[in-house]
Amino acid sequence: MKSRNRPESPTARRLDARALRYSASVKYDSSLYAFDIAASIAHARMLGKQGIIASDDAKAIIKGLQEIEREIEREEFQWRDELEDLHLNIEAALREKIGPAAGRLHTARSRNDQVATDMRLFVRTVSFAAVDGLRGLQAAVLDLAETHLGTLMPGYTHLQRAQPVLLAHHLLAYFEMFERDIQRFATTAERADVLPLGSGALAGVPYPIDREVVAEELGFSSLSANSIDAVSDRDFVIDFHASAAILMTHISRLAEEIILWSSEEFGFLRLPPKFATGSSIMPQKSNPDIAELARARSGRAIGNLVSVLAVMKGLPLSYNRDLQEDKQPLFDTVSNVMSTLEVLTAMVPSLQFDKDRMEAAASAGYLLATDLADHLVGKGLPFRDAHQSVMALVEYAQSRDQPLASMTLDEYRRFSPLFDEAVLRLDARSSVASRDVAGGTAPGRVRDALKQARRILEEEWPARSS
Repeated sequence: MKSRNRPESPTARRLDARALRYSASVKYDSSLYAFDIAASIAHARMLGKQGIIASDDAKAIIKGLQEIEREIEREEFQWRDELEDLHLNIEAALREKIGPAAGRLHTARSRNDQVATDMRLFVRTVSFAAVDGLRGLQAAVLDLAETHLGTLMPGYTHLQRAQPVLLAHHLLAYFEMFERDIQRFATTAERADVLPLGSGALAGVPYPIDREVVAEELGFSSLSANSIDAVSDRDFVIDFHASAAILMTHISRLAEEIILWSSEEFGFLRLPPKFATGSSIMPQKSNPDIAELARARSGRAIGNLVSVLAVMKGLPLSYNRDLQEDKQPLFDTVSNVMSTLEVLTAMVPSLQFDKDRMEAAASAGYLLATDLADHLVGKGLPFRDAHQSVMALVEYAQSRDQPLASMTLDEYRRFSPLFDEAVLRLDARSSVASRDVAGGTAPGRVRDALKQARRILEEEWPARSS
């Protein structure tokens, strides 16, 4: 027998049971309870202050909501599917606790502006959490880079060995990617930082509410300017998905390199045993499963972005029930991003590089070809002519399976009389040292970049985390 004080929703009383199950959202939107209760408390306090409801009712509402929050946190709260969603479940429980005064809470608001407020509070919070998680991953990458300032490796284009670089320089490329990700999430938080409560269903409310006091209590820096837009806007959700999809794409690139470099074909790094798995039938295998999963889960983040864009693309103004479908993809992406950041932050410091093998790869073959062309340019030859001369030289060496390091000065001069004995002293380290420009791979420049990255972490991480 149903409690007289906990009625079913009006919708539930008339809906077919199958339709109710199909449309109920409480299984997933209940995770927004803390944001919903915080917004309801701020709303009730404002209603009492403005004299829209009696101050005693406002106090009873606030006390009841606080009790409900504690029950949810203790996992004692009974969520009811027939009450459709988070909002009606909490309101029904509040009525059970304090009686008819609970019905006054919904004065001057709608579930439309209520859920928009909850979602903005959630997105703002998880955006800052993503920034914090990214700072941790940046710190792990930076620590690793600082230990490899002197480690040479072949840089790649088209997955072909191209020019020697420092491993620290290569790792700092990811620091830069993650820094851009941080800026995107920070911007997402800013765009979510707008209070929609007070917009009502779509047209505003006919009560003397004080939206500013609600915004101040909830920490919003501004109010929505248009009530129709406020209840139907989910740009901030799309912003989070876009930021997450780009971040997960960056993570996928890092994961791909971990996978490639740990293969026998590359042999640049050894997988830490705590982050690799064996084969069920091949005892010798050490599989990069964590990196593979991180690579794969970028697809989920991209798919969730597309899903929410598809939900939004055909909606007329203002609110439509389609907007209920913004939550499950968002919750999945948040979980995906945060768990991936956590595991990679733990894994990156334990990566073990084979310095000798990497340096041998940077020194072998024809990676100094561009340096040879630059040598000729230094003698006055136009670069395009120098490029052609060195291309012919490399083709000659390749046809004889002869590395550049074994060529004599006479052989060099077959392709240009401008080559002199200095060409015989070129090696991978001198190549790296010659890239002494801002943003280049020369040791001094990389050392400066490491210091700048460390300053970013030390100066900005505490500020962002707060």
